[in-house]
Amino acid sequence: MEFLFITSLIEFSPIKPEFGLLFWASVVFILFWSIIGKLAFRPIINALNDRSNNIQDSLNAALKAREEMQNLKNENDKLMAEAREEKMRIIKEAKDAGNAIIAEAKEKAKEEAQRITINAKNEIENAKTAALVDVKNQVGAMAVDIAEKILRKDLGNDTSQQDYVKKLVDELKMN
Repeated sequence: MEFLFITSLIEFSPIKPEFGLLFWASVVFILFWSIIGKLAFRPIINALNDRSNNIQDSLNAALKAREEMQNLKNENDKLMAEAREEKMRIIKEAKDAGNAIIAEAKEKAKEEAQRITINAKNEIENAKTAALVDVKNQVGAMAVDIAEKILRKDLGNDTSQQDYVKKLVDELKMN
């Protein structure tokens, strides 16, 4: 038997297989291929399809995330532009308000200066009038004193002159 096995191995040629060997090798190969196809290839193909679908879903999600990020960036840029415009508007309003306050303060200061000037002129005029009245009173008193001294010297005891002086004094009191 050993001899038979060895001789069959020696006569075996893979290049020229016999029909029986070729038939059974083909049957075993087809059977192996169909079993492997059902048990291994389908799950492998399903796994590859699932992986392909997951990759495609991930790519779609990444594109969607990229679009959302672009939209958020655009919205952020828009908000920043609005914030800059609001800042500039607030600064302009503050500047205008400051200028208005300064102009109002200048106007009030000008009015106050005019009021003070008018009051000072009125006080000066009143002081001038009071001084003139005082000077007139003093001049009048001095004139009366001088006239009294002159008249005393000239009148002496003459009664007609004394009556005339009394008449003049009465007229002055009435006016």
